[in-house]
Amino acid sequence: MSELATPRAAASAFAVAGLSYRYPRAERDSLADVSLEIPCGELVLLAGRSASGKSTLLRAACGLVPHFHGGEVSGAVEVAGIDALATGPGELAAAVGYVAQDPETQVVSTTVAAEIGLPLELRGDPPAARARAIEEVALALAIPHLLDRAVDTLSGGELQRVALAAALVTRPRLVLLDEPTSQLDPVAGDELIWLLRRLNEEWGISILLAEHRLERCLAAADRVVAMAAGAVAFDGAPRDFLAWAQGADPALETPAARLFSLAGIEPLPVGVRDARRVLSSYDGRGAGPPPHSLARAGSPRPSEIAVGREAQNVRRGSGPSPGQPVLDARGLWVELERGEEMRDVLRGVEITVRRGERVALMGRNGAGKSTLLRAAAGLVDPVAGKVEVPGGIALLTQSPGDYLVRERVGDELPGEAGAAALRAVGLEDAIEADPRDLSGGERQRLALAIALAGRFEGEALPGLVALDEPTRGMDRGRKAELVALIGELADRGAGVVVATHDVEFAAEFAQRVVLLGDGVAIADGPAAEVLSGGWYFATEVARVLDLPGVVTPEQGATALGGTRP
Repeated sequence: MSELATPRAAASAFAVAGLSYRYPRAERDSLADVSLEIPCGELVLLAGRSASGKSTLLRAACGLVPHFHGGEVSGAVEVAGIDALATGPGELAAAVGYVAQDPETQVVSTTVAAEIGLPLELRGDPPAARARAIEEVALALAIPHLLDRAVDTLSGGELQRVALAAALVTRPRLVLLDEPTSQLDPVAGDELIWLLRRLNEEWGISILLAEHRLERCLAAADRVVAMAAGAVAFDGAPRDFLAWAQGADPALETPAARLFSLAGIEPLPVGVRDARRVLSSYDGRGAGPPPHSLARAGSPRPSEIAVGREAQNVRRGSGPSPGQPVLDARGLWVELERGEEMRDVLRGVEITVRRGERVALMGRNGAGKSTLLRAAAGLVDPVAGKVEVPGGIALLTQSPGDYLVRERVGDELPGEAGAAALRAVGLEDAIEADPRDLSGGERQRLALAIALAGRFEGEALPGLVALDEPTRGMDRGRKAELVALIGELADRGAGVVVATHDVEFAAEFAQRVVLLGDGVAIADGPAAEVLSGGWYFATEVARVLDLPGVVTPEQGATALGGTRP
């Protein structure tokens, strides 16, 4: 009899006991003696570094491990009282909904409505019931306008919401989400998290949510489970998690918590509202008006702006002076098919990027970011205007799976040039692994290595390096490595343009931010100004302090009166 075959376990949404698992050909376990229980009706945030075991645990909960991936498994897994190790993903689908890191691999239908309704059709629901369920879940996720669209016309963020709708449409008892906000703009990401909270509170759906961008969801969680090296390293309340992360792994701190850590302020905040409450009586000596009130009351203090600029210069280095254009778009118009009609995706875009520049391309889902990069690479044709890339382009698209065709990492990147590319992205120890068994962040880094293979040396470096949402599945440490790589490419004369929804990442690497809105460039300026001047396309520190030019925890701590050693 299973260890979990008890009344208490049967009442749980998800329970594992002594679970260990190793992927085929892997040198070590991805899960190591994991024991965990999630009661019905709880929203649990699953934290941890890339390759810590988060995705593998979710795959075990929905039956993909071991039934799809194979490998060696021991222990016990139950989902809503069902033995998941003895039951395949198809049978478990009635009790669990799952959204993977790469939702494009889950989509099998031609239209959005058909994709959302497929789980209902497979379980035999009548047409009227299917139609109502599709309409309700589309309204909940703000995608009714997408129902008639072909899935191959969706942006990455739109596809992510469609995959979530398909997971929710059956109203499962447990929903598993792997980086669900990774391709969503800040507004859509926040709305998704609070939708999950509402579903959890009003319908009792249990939610296990794996995320790297903890600042988006920590305040909504009942509990945090942190993974490290395939094992549970922490299990407790969100505020206790922050205190644990401060000592055990600072890379897991949220930006607001890191701001407080550096400034020596306690307690660590679980969100922006909590941080503002603590700061409401802080002036660097424990009393007085909050620092952010100064920015609203009048002109910013010169020292505050200087702090922001100086910190950015120190972190990024001076780099080469911007040189010749490597991307030059003039009056660029692009039309793409949307259903039975054509839609203007880019409308007269004017943008120039020069050698040595590091530019973040931002904007809401569907604003035209990916289309601009694809037009630069010659993958879509403009209907008016022009786009030129005089020095050539290396493009990494949103879907890492598009680059992975072999069954061994070493075969994806053979030879010395391939080895150099793997070293550059920290995958030199994964040569024997199957790319399908890598974590989402590892697959993203592998795709980046493939896009740049052979271009790390000498004359082979293109004039423009364009990366489309490259941080999906990456923890803060891996993002820091990518920041360093972007800096290296820019220092060697490439212009680097990164389309991203990750404002924290943009604040670290970008000198300049171009903000698109409905196919038009609506803002173009220094990163510190653009990322501190609004409600949504602003860093967590900027939203806490509301000081012009202060966007990172380090800058914020200095503005608060000093940095703790």
